[in-house]
Amino acid sequence: MESFVERTEHQKYMELALELAARAGERGEVPIGALIVHRDEIIGRGANAREAAQDPLAHAELLAIAQAAAHMGSWRLTETTLYVTLEPCPMCAGAIVNSRIPQVVYGAADPKAGAVRTLYSLLEDSRLNHRCQVIAGVEAERAAQLLRDFFAALR
Repeated sequence: MESFVERTEHQKYMELALELAARAGERGEVPIGALIVHRDEIIGRGANAREAAQDPLAHAELLAIAQAAAHMGSWRLTETTLYVTLEPCPMCAGAIVNSRIPQVVYGAADPKAGAVRTLYSLLEDSRLNHRCQVIAGVEAERAAQLLRDFFAALR
C-alpha cells in the first residue's frame, strides 16, 4: 500500500507533467506531458510534439526518455521514475522497458491505446527481460479532463 508521503510526491510530479500537457494543448498538440525523476531531480521532460515536428515518434514519453538518457549519459535509466499524464501506448511502453525505467506513474487510462493496464500489460509482462512497478490513476480525472476539453474544442 502506498504511503501518504509517496502519494504526495507522486501528485507533486504529476502536477508538473499536467502543466507540460496543458502547454502542449495550447500549441495544438494532444495534451500529454511526461517527466523523468532521478533522486528527486527532474532529468527529462516531454510534451507531445507530433504536429510541430511532423514526427510520429514525438510522444511525450519518448522525448522525456531521450532527454533523460542524454542527462545520464546512458540508455539505462535505472533508479528513475517516469510520470506521464496518459497511460503509455505500445511504442512508449516498449521504450520504457528498453530503457530499464523501474517505476511508471500515470494519470488517465487510455481505452484506445493503453499498453500498461488497459489493452495490454507490457510493463508487467513476466516474459520480458525488464518489468516496471506501475502506479496508475494519479490525478487521473485532471488528466482525462485536459484531453476531453482539447478534443471538444476541435469539434
